Amino acid sequence: MFGDALTGFGLSPQWSVGNGLVGMIAGMALLFADKKKGMNVVLIIGVVLAAIATVFWLLNPNLANMMFFAPDEGIFGDATITWFAALSAVIGLVLVLIVRFAFGENVDVAAAVTWSMLGNLTGIGFAAISDIWINGYSPAVAIVGEFLPAAGPNLIFAAILVPILVVAYAAVQRQVGR
Repeated sequence: MFGDALTGFGLSPQWSVGNGLVGMIAGMALLFADKKKGMNVVLIIGVVLAAIATVFWLLNPNLANMMFFAPDEGIFGDATITWFAALSAVIGLVLVLIVRFAFGENVDVAAAVTWSMLGNLTGIGFAAISDIWINGYSPAVAIVGEFLPAAGPNLIFAAILVPILVVAYAAVQRQVGR
């Protein structure tokens, strides 16, 4: 909320709720006794959601990136979405799959990254889709212009940073004897 207010995006309650959903859903990995089975279901959901969003972009490649903000140039949501932003959900999904199978023996890392993916897709999806009613956006603008440029990079960052954080946390736990 503070970041949005300070950067000029203003306060959008639906985006604050969406960010809360990101964290809540990512934490749900701990609710499942069989983490591998839960991860497989989450991966299937992630593939479906990333595919739907990417198909929306393929059908609407010239829509503006509503997350693009360049205050010095007076630009807000005026730039067409880039290929990287449009494909970032697929790139993030591929990275999540790589982490999932590269850390196959370390179920905690694999589960954290996999559930982070679902949290991002669901939370950011909620925020973007709610703008259909709140801001009057079309579904294509909400998905291509808001969801892809927000959720995709989050997936990429989660696939890279979450394993580092989980491994670092485990190292601290070993040092303090827990």
